[in-house]
Amino acid sequence: MQTKLKINNEEYKKTELGLLPKDWDVVEFEECLSNKKIKISKIQQLQFKKIGKYPIVDQSQELISGYWDNEEDLFTSPLPIIVFGDHTRTLKFIDFPFVCGPDGTKILITNKSKAYPRFFYYYLKSLNIPSRGYNRHYSLLKDYLIPLPSLPEQQKIAFVLSTIQYAGEKNENVINSLKELKKALMKHLFTYGAVSFEDAEKVKLKDTEIGKVPKDWEVKELKNIATLQRGKDLPKQNWKEGTVPIVGSSGIMGHHNEAVCKAPGVITGRSGSIGKLIYLKEDYWPHNTALYVKNFYENSPKFIYYLMHTLDFKKYATGVSVPTLNRNFIHMAKKATPSLAEQQKIASILSAVDEKIEAEENKRKALDELFKSMLHNLMTAKVRVKDLVVANG
Repeated sequence: MQTKLKINNEEYKKTELGLLPKDWDVVEFEECLSNKKIKISKIQQLQFKKIGKYPIVDQSQELISGYWDNEEDLFTSPLPIIVFGDHTRTLKFIDFPFVCGPDGTKILITNKSKAYPRFFYYYLKSLNIPSRGYNRHYSLLKDYLIPLPSLPEQQKIAFVLSTIQYAGEKNENVINSLKELKKALMKHLFTYGAVSFEDAEKVKLKDTEIGKVPKDWEVKELKNIATLQRGKDLPKQNWKEGTVPIVGSSGIMGHHNEAVCKAPGVITGRSGSIGKLIYLKEDYWPHNTALYVKNFYENSPKFIYYLMHTLDFKKYATGVSVPTLNRNFIHMAKKATPSLAEQQKIASILSAVDEKIEAEENKRKALDELFKSMLHNLMTAKVRVKDLVVANG
């Protein structure tokens, strides 16, 4: 006899998956799958093409892993399907014709009389399937029980999650576009200076040992533009509670109550993570795994931060197992710099793009958190959408 109780005027029952609404079923995983036999061609990874007519879907993290030209190998029906990576535990919702990758690419066809395909996909995404390394995982997946609301409620749950997911994907496209814009701006600004793309042809350039640069820019060794200094060791047992960032090779590694450098700061990884650059607006402690700019020589610190992005740091690293940036070598690198006024203009343009990227990345993080929260709450019936009205189109 099932125990029933009311929560917010809704009747719930105890199940193997915890409390669920009385009108939800709990079924075995394979009840959600169609028993329809399908024949599918599987293409080996070494045969993948970089360009082709049809996308290849396999068990890797990427949605599309390669391309194929033979139409006879195309999987077109029934769609949509779910791809499960038997070795990788990757899940993909596929609603377009595709060519299947090699062994390990498991095709799941939903029993649509029981489960709405996208709902079933999202529920599988909510599972924490333990890793067996590169061994197979489908046998673990088969052991799960699936909570099933009515098909209309499944569709509404899928609609809510899809809406958040699509917003995140659009946001990701914006971030990628902004990053491409920044790359183009970096190339333009460090070639022609702070002029518009349209006026680039009007800029007078001169030949130098590092190539063509604007006529009024000066070419110097880095040690005469921004001198780098190794940070100071601070063992973790000596950290004291405070707000001063301790900056190491991978970024801010903690906080301390004392600073040894005044802001602004430009820091890069010296050992381990080579070439990661950080700009700080507050006083800081540079760790000995980092190099910091000790002297800006009256240049704009923010301009120096962007200028250092044009350096190939790995070129100046020594060591094999743990690469270490040799500041004596990198000090000899030659770079061109404009007047302070133009440096500030260049820094301002690039900072504006960086601020926009940061804002969009924060939005993406918020959408990711919202998706995770809603995925859990909808699949456990902590949030109900059965009365949601979804407009057509």
